[in-house]
Amino acid sequence: MKKYKLGTKVLIGFLLLAIILILCICITCSLQYWKGRMSEYNDLAFSYARTAVDFIDGDKVLTYVETGVQDDYYHQVQDFLNITQEQTDVKYYYVFVPYEDDLVYVWDADKHEGARALGYHEAYMEGGKEAVAKIYKQNPPEEISIAKDEVYGYIASAYSPIFNSAGEPVAVVGVDLSMPRIERELFRFIITIVLSVIGVISVSIAVFYGLVKKRVVEPINQLNIASQKMVGNLEHETTFDIDIHTGDEIQELAEAFQCMDSEVRDYIHRLSEVTAEKERIGTELSVATQIQSSMLPCIFPAFPDRKEIDIYATMNPAKEVGGDFYDFFMVDEKHIAIVMADVSGKGVPAALFMVIGKTLIKDHTQPGRDLGEVFAEVNHLLCESNSENLFITAFEGVLDMETGEFLFVNAGHEPPFIYKKGGKFELYQIRPGFVLAGLDGITYESGSIQLSPGDKIFQYTDGVTEAMNANNELYGMERLTDILCRNADRPPMELLPAVKADIDAFVSESPQFDDITMLCLEYREPMHGAAQPNAT
Repeated sequence: MKKYKLGTKVLIGFLLLAIILILCICITCSLQYWKGRMSEYNDLAFSYARTAVDFIDGDKVLTYVETGVQDDYYHQVQDFLNITQEQTDVKYYYVFVPYEDDLVYVWDADKHEGARALGYHEAYMEGGKEAVAKIYKQNPPEEISIAKDEVYGYIASAYSPIFNSAGEPVAVVGVDLSMPRIERELFRFIITIVLSVIGVISVSIAVFYGLVKKRVVEPINQLNIASQKMVGNLEHETTFDIDIHTGDEIQELAEAFQCMDSEVRDYIHRLSEVTAEKERIGTELSVATQIQSSMLPCIFPAFPDRKEIDIYATMNPAKEVGGDFYDFFMVDEKHIAIVMADVSGKGVPAALFMVIGKTLIKDHTQPGRDLGEVFAEVNHLLCESNSENLFITAFEGVLDMETGEFLFVNAGHEPPFIYKKGGKFELYQIRPGFVLAGLDGITYESGSIQLSPGDKIFQYTDGVTEAMNANNELYGMERLTDILCRNADRPPMELLPAVKADIDAFVSESPQFDDITMLCLEYREPMHGAAQPNAT
């Protein structure tokens, strides 16, 4: 699309406005002129018609038509019509008697070629019969009709009835008045108006355009140049002045623009500092993410030389660093511990608290030590250094790979799912206990589950069941149970990706609000040489 300067657009706008004004003024003045001239011709034509009506004796008219005899009075009327026609612009001056089928001439001024004689019959023109019926009314409206004659040009016709002494209409006087100069006069009038209006509007446009250019166009052009300089000079601290003194909104705009230039430069300077700081923090968070990932067991198979168990775990943090954590480690040669925990809050504070909690739980889990005592001691230590008032929900279990006994302790965490070989995953209801770091002096009770070869334990955080889709619906325990049961025969390394895929399909494009952490431990066979107890 072709671009035009503001000054060009303003000038084009003025010219278009001038053309519209000229057309409106010319049309209005022409109509008024035409209306005035028509009023003059109307008055003149009907004055001739009324003069003839007053001069002619209505009682004698029908006698001339019936007898066809012309007397002295007849010739007096004829002379009156002839003289009037000769000395005026009247082209046709006649008297006729209307009948049902035609009209009959009584007098017709004979100064024109083709004048009708007394008794001449002539058929009505189209619409003439109806027009005569209107003329025969008492006091008909005086309105001329306009027609264009091939010889005389525009003709104004007026008709007035002649009444006898009894007040009855007996004949009609017709006057056809020539308007030979009407077109030329109208054209001359229009030209005069057009030239006058063009002159006045041209001078007005020149003055007003000069004023607009000086007060509007040039200041806006200065603002345009200033904006281009500002865009190409934002990185430098030097500013510029805009010399606009119009005393109106444009000057206010220039002052606001100059103030904006200063503020934008200051904002860019501060934004550069913030961006640099954000990049630094982002780099540190990336390092923190790597450190956190490296602190969680992430090499699978975890124990390739141990045929007794199979274990797999995943964590997908909602932010760069998460508050969930899992852990698994060998307590001694025949015991393996698993830990699943969720720190309240998100981000770096939760991640740091997670590191402390994970380290304390692992350090205090010793062979033969009651897990309730472990959590009690960890809770005490966490309460001593919990200035942020965070807390941890945690689940820890220790599997005896010889006997299949699974000892556990729960501190406010979600209950695990247990799969018995040949059956299905079922939620194992246990007392949740109180959270870690919530209140000092809390005691925890441990419990036990007897596992058989082929059994599995699935543990998770609330980020799984509380995953939300676009309709604000939770993934929920029912969907988790269903996907676990449909994939119960799969090994842990295949089971967890199947659950995550089902969560992703449910959530779709909705953002992740909480860490999603899962762990599955499968007890495959007893340690070599160990006796297998009965399953309970």
